[in-house]
Amino acid sequence: MATAKPILYGAWISSCSHRVRIALNLKGVDYEYKAVNPRTDPDYEKINPIKYIPALVDGDFVLSDSLAIILYLEDKYPQHPLMPKDIKMKALDLQIANIVCSSIQPLQGYGVIGLHEGRLSSDESLEVVQRYIDKGFRAIEKLLDGCDSKYCVGDEVHLGDVFLAPQIHAAINRFQIDMTKYPILWRLHDAYMEIPAFQAALPQNQQDAPSA
Repeated sequence: MATAKPILYGAWISSCSHRVRIALNLKGVDYEYKAVNPRTDPDYEKINPIKYIPALVDGDFVLSDSLAIILYLEDKYPQHPLMPKDIKMKALDLQIANIVCSSIQPLQGYGVIGLHEGRLSSDESLEVVQRYIDKGFRAIEKLLDGCDSKYCVGDEVHLGDVFLAPQIHAAINRFQIDMTKYPILWRLHDAYMEIPAFQAALPQNQQDAPSA
């Protein structure tokens, strides 16, 4: 009997959804993608009561939060492991991922949400977003000072890369960040863009992305 595909609920523009798409692609998981707007879709609350994206439905198991989803995928699908075996590199990898998912993306959300709710002008919103991205990117640049590997903690793609790639993409394409200030991250971005699993996960390549 065929096993049902896991279902990823997300949105093309969501960097959190973007991370999970990369992880699924790297691990070669055949999944179904369902685009959702948690602000306007009342049925989504039945899947994820907190109404954030993404959410993953795997059979009768429902999981939300991009980090939790990716760690679940890491345990279920051992192919292309995302965690280094070396405990110090693993700790650094987790630190980089957590800077993105705890200290950049949620805080930049204050600016994005403020704009949507009319509390901030477009210039004020962009200033908030850029401030938090700059703070996080400068911290990651310091952590990676002297890095000469192909990716952030080695010559294979790991968890930190899966989190960095969407954040850098959003910084460049949505938030007008000058990446020349972050040469290591800029180099990593170029490396990510050569990987088919990363290319397929790009926002503009999703079925719910606006037509060019």
